[in-house]
Parts: sequence; C-alpha cells; structure tokens
Amino acid sequence: MKYKNYIWDLGGTLLNNYESSSHAFAAALWQSADRIVLHEDIYNALKVSTDYAVNTFARDIPDFLTTYKKLEAETLKRPILFPGASKVLSVLMENGRQNFMISHRDSQVMAILKKAHIDQFFIEVVTADNGFSRKPAPDSIYYLLKKYKLNPDETVMIGDRPIDIEAGLAAGVQTVFFDTKKTDPRASQNIQNLTELLGL
Repeated sequence: MKYKNYIWDLGGTLLNNYESSSHAFAAALWQSADRIVLHEDIYNALKVSTDYAVNTFARDIPDFLTTYKKLEAETLKRPILFPGASKVLSVLMENGRQNFMISHRDSQVMAILKKAHIDQFFIEVVTADNGFSRKPAPDSIYYLLKKYKLNPDETVMIGDRPIDIEAGLAAGVQTVFFDTKKTDPRASQNIQNLTELLGL
C-alpha cells in the first residue's frame, strides 16, 4: 500500500449501482412513453453519464429525469457494494490510510453510505451540495488536497470512468481505473477487483 490517501468515486466504483439503475431507467422509459431499449444499451449509456443516457433515449419525454430519479432512489434504498469494497476500506483505515469520497450525487450519498455500512471509513465526503464543478474538473480534488494538506504523490483517485482519471490527472494525483472488462491507458494502474488495491 504505497498510497496514503485514497479518493473514491461512489457509483460504479464502490457501489454496484449501474445494474439496478439500468432497470430503473428502463422502467421509467416504459412508464413514461411505452418505450423499450435494450438493457445493455442503457447500462453502457449510464456508464458515460446520466445526462448522456437521457439525451440518447429520452430527450423528448417530459419530466423523464424526475420519473427516473424517483425509481432509482427506490433501488438505492438497498445499496449493493462491489465485492471487497468494505474489506478494502477497512484494511486501509486500519493501516493508517485516509479515505475520502467525491460524488456527483447530493447529500443522498450519506444515506447510501450508512445503509451500506461504510460511512465510518471516510474522513470527508464531497457531494454536489458542496458546489464544486463536476468531474473531470479537478476542483473537488484540489479542495481535499488543500484542506488536508495531502501530498499529491501519495494520493490516488479511484474511479470507473474516464472522467475520474481525467480529474485525477488534472489535479496531479495518482489514478486507478476500476473496470472488470476495460482499461484506461492513462491511469497509473488498472484493476479488475477492488482487493487489488491492497497490493499497490
């Protein structure tokens, strides 16, 4: 464990939400417009961003985002973590490492972390309510670096999307890309299982 400070993304990195979010998105399409889209296509679009998925499949549906978010919120009442997530966070903390989080979601994040029983592992969670520009803008990372006097060389941004890596690179920290199938050549490391972090 060469890093001392770990900045985590939530959705798709610790929280395995894309599967349930895709079902919620499909249900919202059917409920709002009797529209059917392949699960895989929705999943891949949500991996880019929610805005991208909405613009791709539901741009013409009034109030679609409200309907989708309501259905998605129901699925998040039962958060599912990726294998090894709790163990990794716990081992890092036990070894004197610091965990932080940056999420595009609002304060709902805190309820998700609590229900997933991992809220105690984080020193600070930065949400949309903090008002920083969304990733790939590095503003939220800069905020953590400055507030906690973190050494960028000992700090790593962990995420499942290119924007996470771009944000980390822009802030001058190390980066880890997490995906079970793909890699990002720009990242400092690529992993397919979160427990691999303990060996870095």
